Amino acid sequence: MSNYTVEIKPTNKPSILKFEFNEFLTKQKGYEYHNIEEAIKSPIASQLFYLPFVKTVYISQNFIAIEKFNIVEWEDVQDEVAEQLLKHLNEGGEIVKEEEAESTKKVPVTVYAESTPNPSVMKFVANKKLVLESAEFKTIDDADRSPLAQKLFHFPFVKEVFMDENYISINKYDMAEWDMITNELRGFIKDYIEEGGTILKTGSVSKEKSEESSSPKIDTSNLDDVSKEIVQILEEYVKPAVASDGGNIVFKSYNKESKDVEVILQGACSGCPSSTITLKNGIETMLKEMLQGKINNVVAFNG
Repeated sequence: MSNYTVEIKPTNKPSILKFEFNEFLTKQKGYEYHNIEEAIKSPIASQLFYLPFVKTVYISQNFIAIEKFNIVEWEDVQDEVAEQLLKHLNEGGEIVKEEEAESTKKVPVTVYAESTPNPSVMKFVANKKLVLESAEFKTIDDADRSPLAQKLFHFPFVKEVFMDENYISINKYDMAEWDMITNELRGFIKDYIEEGGTILKTGSVSKEKSEESSSPKIDTSNLDDVSKEIVQILEEYVKPAVASDGGNIVFKSYNKESKDVEVILQGACSGCPSSTITLKNGIETMLKEMLQGKINNVVAFNG
């Protein structure tokens, strides 16, 4: 049985609150219900409409958003709603009763290839969310939790696989040129996603295996103030930029005495010839400017 967890997130509309989960709720599409009659095929939405303040329920890939009537404030009821959702999901309750034909049919997906600053890495981008957490696999033995990565490693030219959000970055061996293999990989990934293949398993492998392949989770509660500021800057300013290049950056440590920052590079950033220049001229310069007198050097480790 899945072990769902939930994060409560506000939206730009005060009446709507998002309950974001650590696993996919539906792979096919999003659903929107305005009353209990419309929600007849969604047991979880039907349950929510018994709450008098629920106006609209939206079910997407990994979240449920609820629009409320103005008879209550979210801060008074959000924890109760979150508990109700978790109870339903963790007890194996259905989310949406999809018709068998609908749930098994091929869902069209667009996948395009995009070059990265690392000449050994190509980024394959889909028009839908693929995973809920980033994961990096160096060998086929590491890929227990990703059936897609395991299949990709059967291509003799695939060296490493990194996945995050809506893309998969592939690091190749020098034995092949991208213009010879890009279409083959793009077609394989597209077909695999369209056929509903599992991309990344959750809760089905050991905790150790999961932690090895996943990006390190940063617990900021035990960090000093400077470290917290560094994490915030990396998340807000640096991560979106490196993600666009098919990579990822994770905070590792900060030394108060030497004022050195250590980070981990993943995906296309790992082993990229230009990563040193980016690190020194980009990330290090930014941190020095934003945290004046608190940063001397930024040192990177490959994931």
